[in-house]
Amino acid sequence: MAEQTLIQFRADKLLKEEVSAIYESLGMDLTTALRMFLVRSKASNGLPFPAVIPESTITRTEALSAFDQLRTQAADVPEMSLDEINAEIAETRKARKAK
Repeated sequence: MAEQTLIQFRADKLLKEEVSAIYESLGMDLTTALRMFLVRSKASNGLPFPAVIPESTITRTEALSAFDQLRTQAADVPEMSLDEINAEIAETRKARKAK
């Protein structure tokens, strides 16, 4: 077995707990997942996933404006009963199966 070394770093507590829960549901602990990240980084000679800067970004003001526009549009949508919603879902599923 190769000589081992200790790696320590700080992370947001809630983030660590949430990510740990994800890996536990996959049957591994956080240490194993991080070790896998290091092995994949070595194999790909870089990050094991694409790391790109988005072509476009949206400002907080633009996002809030878009949200307000959607809220205004939604205000004009008539209310539906649960039965109507379920009927619409059933019709959509029926149409998908027919394809």
